[in-house]
Amino acid sequence: MDQPQSNSLIALRDLEKIYRVGTELVHALRGVTLDIFSNEFVAIMGPSGSGKSTLMNILGCLDIPTRGSYELNGTDVSKLSQSGLAKIRGRQIGFVFQNFELLPRTTALKNVQLPLMYAMVPKRRQRAMAALERVGLADRATHRPNQLSGGQKQRVAIARALAQEPDIILADEPTGNLDSATGNEIMSIFEDLHAAGQTIIIVTHEPDIAQQCHRIITLRDGLIASDVPSGRASVSTRMELETAGATS
Repeated sequence: MDQPQSNSLIALRDLEKIYRVGTELVHALRGVTLDIFSNEFVAIMGPSGSGKSTLMNILGCLDIPTRGSYELNGTDVSKLSQSGLAKIRGRQIGFVFQNFELLPRTTALKNVQLPLMYAMVPKRRQRAMAALERVGLADRATHRPNQLSGGQKQRVAIARALAQEPDIILADEPTGNLDSATGNEIMSIFEDLHAAGQTIIIVTHEPDIAQQCHRIITLRDGLIASDVPSGRASVSTRMELETAGATS
């Protein structure tokens, strides 16, 4: 088994996930080995049934593999308890969902503050306002979701993820409910966050969205079918991927 690289933020080794459906076993992941580095901007693609949702759930510490290992910042999270996984989710992973997942009767500011309250983080209001400012919504802090456009709702969701100061932002189809122009605006925000040092992983079925990331991982039948830099990948990203391929 390959050993994780010292500079890998995420190191998956021989990752398998098997579900029992009735009397049948479904092999959602069939031995995925993968490194993702700090400050990468990655798209994960694949057709229905390819395993991308399963992989996202494992990366987000919402599920654990049947076999293999998942190291995040050097910790093998595949061996943690449910409470241990919850701590990782609260401290190291920020989630952005297709349907925004905002509380409808709560202001944008309070929606952003919510995970900070659960984590008992001090200075919650200041951190939430700073996150809203980063996505250009400080002037909408007192608005409720029904007073916001779809793009503004998604920016609130991104601010909520940012307020936790996570190592990784994990976005599941973040442009799926948006028109093309608004989707591109959201991707521009992700690009700005990446340029500022944030690691971002986007799960998408849209090729044009994937092309705006810097690396595209495609799954098929529970295996990695391809792992290539996109046309927008930086020189440093391309060199990291080439080095990873040469040493795997």
